[in-house]
Amino acid sequence: MKKILAILAMALVALSAAAQEYRYEVGPALGVSGYLGDISGGNMYKHPGIVGGGVFRYNMNSRIAFKANLLYASLSGNSNDCASKFPDGEHYEFTSHLVDLGAQAEFNFFNYGIGAKYKNYSRLTPYMVVGIGATTSFVNGTHLSVNIPMGVGVKYKLKERINLGFEFTMRKAFGDRIDGLSDLYRIKHGFAKNTDWYSAAMFTVTYEFSKRCTKCHYVE
Repeated sequence: MKKILAILAMALVALSAAAQEYRYEVGPALGVSGYLGDISGGNMYKHPGIVGGGVFRYNMNSRIAFKANLLYASLSGNSNDCASKFPDGEHYEFTSHLVDLGAQAEFNFFNYGIGAKYKNYSRLTPYMVVGIGATTSFVNGTHLSVNIPMGVGVKYKLKERINLGFEFTMRKAFGDRIDGLSDLYRIKHGFAKNTDWYSAAMFTVTYEFSKRCTKCHYVE
């Protein structure tokens, strides 16, 4: 009986050590988008939009991950929200659609995963994210700009290969055409001045695949 219990204990240890040994994740994202620009009036969610798409993540280890995203978002704004007035008292409102292709690095505050106790894994962790991307917006023509996403998120491991997440990011677009307006009030925009921002508050569900090699003391 003791031998059987010992074998079962060893099997459980082996299974727990092998848990969370997957390199990649993929899944959908869906949430709310916001606009901060020439006519936002300082409230980015005065006219909320929809953001959705897909994410692909490479887990370097339990603390660091790299992620790619392809997102679609809708943005809108109205000059009535602004304290400042347009030249000649003109009124302006817009609805824009954009595609965001980006790559980010994530830093988990805790060792994220399920596994052996000695690895101090946590099923829940907050994280920081920063990266670079490209935005193609469609309003009064098609406009391409570079963006820098930065923000925070939280992940929860529902099961060994299923992850739930929520992420909030602000994306600074190095261009002034997301809202269809440029050089408003005759102020020339530059690489870092008078440019637009947009936000994405998204829920994600990802599935892990591609098991790591766990032979002996080697982990790929």
